[in-house]
Amino acid sequence: MPEFKERALVTDPQKTFHFTDLQRLKPTRENDPYDYQAGWGNRHQSEVIPGTLPVAQNNPQEVRFGLYTEGITYSAFAAPRHSNFSTYMYRCRPAAAHKGYIPFESKSNIENCFLSANPKVETLAEQAEWHPFPLPKEDEKIDFADGLHTLAGSGDPNIREGLALYVYMINSSMERRAFCNTDGDFLICAQLGNLDIKTEMGMIFLQPGEICVIQRGIRFCLNLAPDTEVARGYITEVWGSMWELPDLGPLGGHGLANPRDFLYPVAAIDDDLHVDWQIVNKTNGQLVAIRQDHSPFDLVAWHGNVVPYKYDLTKFSSQNSTSIDHTDPSIFCVLTAKSRDPVTPLADFLWFGPRWDVATNTFRLPYFHRNSASEFLACLYGNGLGRSDDFQPGGGSFEGCHTPHGGFHEGYQHGMRIHESQPEKILTDQLTIMVESSRLFLWTDYARKGCGTISTHGTDYKVWDALPDRFSANSKAKELLARIKQDRIAEKKRLAPYYIGGFAHGANASDTEGVHSKELKQYLTAETNGATNGVNGA
Repeated sequence: MPEFKERALVTDPQKTFHFTDLQRLKPTRENDPYDYQAGWGNRHQSEVIPGTLPVAQNNPQEVRFGLYTEGITYSAFAAPRHSNFSTYMYRCRPAAAHKGYIPFESKSNIENCFLSANPKVETLAEQAEWHPFPLPKEDEKIDFADGLHTLAGSGDPNIREGLALYVYMINSSMERRAFCNTDGDFLICAQLGNLDIKTEMGMIFLQPGEICVIQRGIRFCLNLAPDTEVARGYITEVWGSMWELPDLGPLGGHGLANPRDFLYPVAAIDDDLHVDWQIVNKTNGQLVAIRQDHSPFDLVAWHGNVVPYKYDLTKFSSQNSTSIDHTDPSIFCVLTAKSRDPVTPLADFLWFGPRWDVATNTFRLPYFHRNSASEFLACLYGNGLGRSDDFQPGGGSFEGCHTPHGGFHEGYQHGMRIHESQPEKILTDQLTIMVESSRLFLWTDYARKGCGTISTHGTDYKVWDALPDRFSANSKAKELLARIKQDRIAEKKRLAPYYIGGFAHGANASDTEGVHSKELKQYLTAETNGATNGVNGA
């Protein structure tokens, strides 16, 4: 009998093969202080004080505790039921109660017009790689409203079409300041530092290796957790679309990112509701602010399906080939945003984490390819999947559509020579994400110059010398190429007589040599020439 061994307990989420290694009985990591509701796409409801939510109606004449009814819509009123999104909120003060809009000066570098007519954005034709994006200096106080920087995008929020990529680097919480993005949905991916995110619907604790989606129009504070001094991460914003779970096709009803693993907040309110607040709005890529004398986080109850949510990427249930070949990376799709083309997504958010690799008689590493999609990769922790050692956590890597790319390290050489493939765990203790888009990206001045960490192409061209042309030096290949050339000439000689001659008019009518004579005469032997003349009735 084999010896029975207890399953080892893993306490560091970044060292897990899968979330289940943590052996948690709750759906969150150990240091997450909040409660959540589970289930993708549900119409959730929550209340701070039980009995606050109206029963069997949305707009009662009088709400309990004198609260105000406020609705937020995400879709058209008459959108089909499966795509109809709204939330009813019952709050202490209406959002309309404020002191007006004022200009807002920010240290952020935000650009949202990604049209070719905009001189502020340019194409990156080459591959590019970024060292870790710079963190704020210790003598600077940078919160989310000042630490958000656009890297690239396509389209424009004004026409509800496209997407944008951002990085954020902060060393301060938002003190009585909230953010509201009316342009699109933010998919926030933490890379460094824990975040304490306060939303109108409740609290979300976000750690490296987790993602959070905040829909357009929802107010939030992105704060540093108590044990965090600095934070960095990535944001993908979509315009005119929304993040959805990808269809599973033949996989069935389960796999990849499972619906039950998406967590939604429960209602929470600020302790002090009567203090001055500033709310920074992003509209058409421009920042303005409003002032008010009360907290925007005063929802005592709410119900609906426009609610921020989070997902732990270590819960991803990866799928792959169990026999042969390298499966397309679409099997690692966590969330997708549809485009107007029904067969091509606007953006896919992909996971590359620990998994088994078992394909036999197969070159398992990513083969050289030229994809039709644009690809932006970021390493959250570990070694990453970049083209060079410079691809580190907190940086980035980019290949535009149809840009040739692939690996060059020793693993590729080994993968081509190995005779017997053994199952192995790969990408342990690391996690990389990729945003893949059908769009051509245009890049901001911050990404190309301002950040100071870009390296175009990302690798020394000399590395490709490690992949020589072995075909041309192969003696057997040379012999066969010569044989093929001889065979082709022989075949042309065999077929030439059939194509000499034009269209005859009558059984005994003479004819010209035809339109193919010039190109085929060189293949006619004396014997075939005579035969041809005879057939044509010379």
